Amino acid sequence: QVQLVESGGGLVQAGGSLRLSCAASGRTFSAMAWFRQAPGKEREFVAAISWSGGSTYSADSVKGRFTISRDNAKNTVYLQMNSLKPEDTAVYSCAARSATYGRPPSTPTAYNYWGQGTQVTVSS
Repeated sequence: QVQLVESGGGLVQAGGSLRLSCAASGRTFSAMAWFRQAPGKEREFVAAISWSGGSTYSADSVKGRFTISRDNAKNTVYLQMNSLKPEDTAVYSCAARSATYGRPPSTPTAYNYWGQGTQVTVSS
């Protein structure tokens, strides 16, 4: 059974840090990504990583603050979030794609599997 489980969300003060984890089971994936969605807003791309290609990229809004990484032995992807801002408050979801050609996509419709999401709240 394919399953993605996020963890690591919580409440932090502005300027603080969190590390989100996404543990995948059932199979490995060619691309994994993080998205977020704040109340009243559309789902927003955060960062993506290629499981086999080793390429990563992130949205401009988080570049320099967030870092996506992977541990293939654990079939887990991480999102290290530093210098958090109140604007980062959202539900963060892990997504995976069964097959990817080229750079990992940044559109949510391109991903086949999703976790339940974990809430990140940044207070000012």
